Amino acid sequence: MYSKSLKYHCLSIYNHSVRVAQMAEELARKYNGEPEAAYQAGLLHDISGIIPNHQRIEFARSIGIPILPEECLFPMIIHQKLSKYIADEVFMVTNPNVLSAIECHTTLKSRASLLDYLLFVADKIEWDQKGVPPYINSVFTSFDQSLEKAAFAYIHYLM
Repeated sequence: MYSKSLKYHCLSIYNHSVRVAQMAEELARKYNGEPEAAYQAGLLHDISGIIPNHQRIEFARSIGIPILPEECLFPMIIHQKLSKYIADEVFMVTNPNVLSAIECHTTLKSRASLLDYLLFVADKIEWDQKGVPPYINSVFTSFDQSLEKAAFAYIHYLM
């Protein structure tokens, strides 16, 4: 993956993905998940970052990925579906739990699995922006209650 990141000038995505993979693995150990699956999902969750944002909708349509109206308005969020596709088709990931977590790591989904929550929270902790996430204290405080509470602490911040 490192060589592909360099080829497409996406070193920041690579660095973010490694941090997310490490955090997801750590959280999986804490919450009795599957550390290897969490690590793999973390490494590949943003792999579609190699596709420029302005080309994502067209690319998704070209490979038959259904597009929601919200994704047309905010094309960045389609990257989770594209990353799932690339993980499946290029990296030959066969674990459906890994693919599910990749596909919902930005928006989460109803009836999320443990791995879905692990990757979602790891991605929010190891965010890809500069500085410290403004919601991080709420997320860390919520870990005392549950992983789900930590996820909802981030969602509450967005609201």
